Amino acid sequence: MKNNVVADDIRELFSQAMSQMYQQEVPQYGTLLELVADVNLSVLEKSPKLHEQLANAGELARLNVERHGAIRVGTAQELATLRRIFAIMGMHPVGYYDLSQAGVPVHSTAFRPIDDAALARNPFRLFTSLLRPELIEDTLLRQQALDILAQRDIFTARCRELLALHEQQQGFSAQQAQEFVNEVLETFRWHSHATVDAATYGALHQAHRLVADVVCFRGCHINHLTPRTLDIDRVQAMMPQYGITPKAVIEGPPRREHPVLLRQTSFRALEEQIVFSGDSPGTHTARFGEIEQRGMALTPKGRALYDRLLFEAGSGEDNLTHQLHLQDVFQSFPDDECEIMRQQLGYFRYRLTPVGEGHRHAIRPGDDAWHLIERGWLEAHPITYEDFLPVSAAGIFQSNLGDQTKTFSAGHASRESFIAALGCPPLDEFALYQEAENRSKRRCGLL
Repeated sequence: MKNNVVADDIRELFSQAMSQMYQQEVPQYGTLLELVADVNLSVLEKSPKLHEQLANAGELARLNVERHGAIRVGTAQELATLRRIFAIMGMHPVGYYDLSQAGVPVHSTAFRPIDDAALARNPFRLFTSLLRPELIEDTLLRQQALDILAQRDIFTARCRELLALHEQQQGFSAQQAQEFVNEVLETFRWHSHATVDAATYGALHQAHRLVADVVCFRGCHINHLTPRTLDIDRVQAMMPQYGITPKAVIEGPPRREHPVLLRQTSFRALEEQIVFSGDSPGTHTARFGEIEQRGMALTPKGRALYDRLLFEAGSGEDNLTHQLHLQDVFQSFPDDECEIMRQQLGYFRYRLTPVGEGHRHAIRPGDDAWHLIERGWLEAHPITYEDFLPVSAAGIFQSNLGDQTKTFSAGHASRESFIAALGCPPLDEFALYQEAENRSKRRCGLL
């Protein structure tokens, strides 16, 4: 029996299985997929140039399979085990996000593929948050939450066996890979039976809605899966036609000719029937539907400009007014790829044209990329942003969970404790984008 199933295959199996499971659990997610597919098809039909750009950049094939999910775990052991599981799928922790700044008692990373070929195959990513129990102010309640978490195991026994087997034999057979995916899926399945009584749930919920969501259930149920759209404004406008009520405002930058970073919207979290221990009925609100539109990854310089402008723009009550205000404020962020490149605000992947291939011998390391583009020797494609916006991520959480705006006196970042829990430092997203750009330059003879 050959243990030759590659990580990309396992990740694809897992992302497809996760999507099927979530569609069964949250039927509105299926409706969301239909809406996004309809909008994407319409956009591509009306814009042959965009279709060609996506195809040339290797973005077209991944569009309809692209998803990101979000989960929340309660202990360092749970997070460390997930890191080992996701490594088998070719997903690595990238970035550190301190959401306590926005009143959410978690800090997070994103598990995702990191090399060009893996991203082109299936860029499935999971935004994974770890509870910060030290932000629960009531010391007795905090200890109670820790005791509850210590008593659970969110992984099946067979999942742990297969994880150890993979690490021992450095691979899976096809049958083992499928069994592994099935077992891991159980960790993310929704359970309508809480592990605590109604009073305990109520106390934890009072501390923060996300505390109750993390502590009171058997697993770290997936709380949303996000498809990628090419026109989030149109999706937002069409959601009511599909029987979906959108959140008030699209998060992130304004609509642009050349999109940057990440824009997100969603429908409000579902109120779901649950049963507390002792068989008393109740409800829980955590899972919602999210849609995203991805743009160009920004350099630290570009990100600093973006952050300053977003802070200047503030937040709006209704989407139309907010988007118009955003567009006005963002006038100082160039919406032209040439200017973005010249000002070194974004990352690009470079490729020699057929003419450029004929002049490869004349290209030297350090040559000006824009000069070669003007000659027709070189073409540049923006590198897609594969990560998340801390403010946007927190905004999505808050706006879907009752707009709770609690702040924490101890809400400073705790990167070191997160690294200790994870078992390694998260990768730096800026370094990954720079490496991708440099790889393309080397292939062209520019480095």
